[in-house]
Amino acid sequence: MGALLLPRKIWAMDFYPTTSKAEWAVLYGTWCGSSRDAAAWISEGMNGIAKVFDVRENPDLSGYKYVIVGGSIRAGKTTPELQQYLTAHNDQLKGKIKGLFAICGNMKQPVTQVQYQQLIDNYFAKLTGVSNVASKVFLGRITWGLMEPDARKQLQAFNMDEYDNLKRSECMAFGKEVLRSVAP
Repeated sequence: MGALLLPRKIWAMDFYPTTSKAEWAVLYGTWCGSSRDAAAWISEGMNGIAKVFDVRENPDLSGYKYVIVGGSIRAGKTTPELQQYLTAHNDQLKGKIKGLFAICGNMKQPVTQVQYQQLIDNYFAKLTGVSNVASKVFLGRITWGLMEPDARKQLQAFNMDEYDNLKRSECMAFGKEVLRSVAP
């Protein structure tokens, strides 16, 4: 009974540390948690000035001055929830988006300009209507226990192993890069 009286501030998705008056938001869509971690680390790289939002929360970003958008990629696309949110809120977000990021496994190969062109220029930039902003493609990870059974089966059929190539330091560096890109 007492749990029902707890203030909203301590609910699950509101645990990311931020400064008290955040003008920045990081919006992400994730399949299995990689983008959640990347978004938190991006904010951390910005010294915690960005509030982090899972798109499944359907956040109201109207009070934020700047937004970073990104998500995990599967079969060339991000989550349906992020796609739908960006389409529905395009007019509200367009002038606020200052960074784009994508997370993909890339068959454990290093990210090249090809992935930037496919995932940022030809996908996220078109999905958001925003280009020429700071952007980053991060390598991702596979954690079988966090995957839906169908996706796990499909990847295991390709003899994939669990791996983790998402780097906190790269995410934090991207947060710093985005801040520098809007500094006067």
